[in-house]
Amino acid sequence: MSDFYETLGVPRDADADTIKRAYRRLAMEHHPDRNQGSSEAQEEFKKISRAYEVLRDPEKRAAYDRYGERGVGGGPGGGAYGGFDFSDALDIFMRDFGGFGGFEGGRQGRSGREAGSNIRVRLGLTLAEVATGVTKTIRVSVLENCESCDGSGATPGGAPVTCPACQGSGQERIAQRSVFGQFVSVTQCRRCGGDGRIVEQPCVTCRGDGRVRKERNVDVEVPAGVGSDNYLTMRGQGNMGPRGGPPGDLLVLFEVEEDGRFIRDGSDLLYDLAVSFGQAALGDRVEVPTVDGAATITIPAGIQSGTVLRLRGHGLPQLDGRGRGDQMIRVHVWTPERLTPQQEEVMARLRDVEDPPPVPAGSRERKGFWSRVKEAFT
Repeated sequence: MSDFYETLGVPRDADADTIKRAYRRLAMEHHPDRNQGSSEAQEEFKKISRAYEVLRDPEKRAAYDRYGERGVGGGPGGGAYGGFDFSDALDIFMRDFGGFGGFEGGRQGRSGREAGSNIRVRLGLTLAEVATGVTKTIRVSVLENCESCDGSGATPGGAPVTCPACQGSGQERIAQRSVFGQFVSVTQCRRCGGDGRIVEQPCVTCRGDGRVRKERNVDVEVPAGVGSDNYLTMRGQGNMGPRGGPPGDLLVLFEVEEDGRFIRDGSDLLYDLAVSFGQAALGDRVEVPTVDGAATITIPAGIQSGTVLRLRGHGLPQLDGRGRGDQMIRVHVWTPERLTPQQEEVMARLRDVEDPPPVPAGSRERKGFWSRVKEAFT
């Protein structure tokens, strides 16, 4: 698995301007147009564009720093989860260092036609599903090619014609004069909306758009270890573009339901365990729940309330595939609110002979739980 910082040749603390300059230099060096269409240059161009697209975005960069490529909707193996093709790389380069007018909105595919919009859906997951990974089927409402006109937008038997205003380019040039001279700006053609074609006799089914709305089932392969800050990009599963334009993407946003038994911190889990005074003083073996089922742990004799025990490897899988986290067991010594006469007698005798130690200096300092746990184990 490549390192995006190494790919761009920048340090991990590089600022946005440094990242952008590094990408431009490498993109100009490896652009296929400068390398006679070399397949090696094309692959390198795609790789550096992917790295730049992640590191330029603060949220994606933070997810990548924490989880690696799997944290930003990509990873080895390609397919829906790791899909990033050459046209995506060209779009990124043209967006930041090329283009003709910088239009916002629908992406354009390599054919020049307007691409369809992305679709965002939310997918709920349980902690048990996160622990193992899962394939779930979701139902989405998408715009697909009209069957009556085969996506052309024209009446069956007819066809769109070249726009007379822009001669099929989808753009129009507007000349303006100022005190500094004449400026020519390029903007979207107002006649055809940038498509380069117009429909003189629109299809009655789709009214000339070339698309109709349909319901579709989509299988989503959720990798183990995801969190609510992760999402999955499924290339080409979004809305079709108007009049034969390429499809957009389907973005699946994960929402992991809270499990009342655990507190999650990345791939680590925390479980609060109440024990009696007798168990704390004498020690015991008790059963605790984990995401994989029940596990047995040993309570050492003399344990103090607030002590944290560790079950190694019983947390959640890490997104980068480097093993699993741990489950922490935070022990609470339980004090009964009501005692039987026999218990009162025993406790009274114990009170007469016990001699608790003084409170250690600094014990009242307040720190976050996870920071104290990490201090204890690192």
